[in-house]
Amino acid sequence: MITNFLNMNGYGIYVFSAFIFTLINFAGLYFIVSSQFKKEQQKFAELFGKLSAEKVSEANKQKINKEILSAGILSKI
Repeated sequence: MITNFLNMNGYGIYVFSAFIFTLINFAGLYFIVSSQFKKEQQKFAELFGKLSAEKVSEANKQKINKEILSAGILSKI
């Protein structure tokens, strides 16, 4: 019974190979995007760390920076 399900009337090899191919591509895409995101976080941290106190207070007022800071991204600085 399970072998009939896995065989899928002869189409199982195509279905499962497409499924595996899709999962591999999604995993690769995830790792590429996460590594690029970490690089951008580091760039942002370097830029934000070099700001004067006046510019830091101005940056804290901006919505996107509030979201970034509240997410704890820069907590390692």
